[in-house]
Amino acid sequence: MTELKTAACPQCGEAASLAKTNKYRPFCSERCKLLDLGEWFDEKKGIPAEDDEDQGLPAQDPDLLQ
Repeated sequence: MTELKTAACPQCGEAASLAKTNKYRPFCSERCKLLDLGEWFDEKKGIPAEDDEDQGLPAQDPDLLQ
């Protein structure tokens, strides 16, 4: 017997099929997928950037950036 794998939709929390036939995975629907995309476009979501200090690189001189 094949078990259908599901996970919580990252947008609404409802069960979303993880099957390859779900073209919106990991979302449960097109609506949730588009709402999530809109949050990225509105910059409500993002990937944090690392500061130069965190990477062990010297800080840039602000006068050189102008």
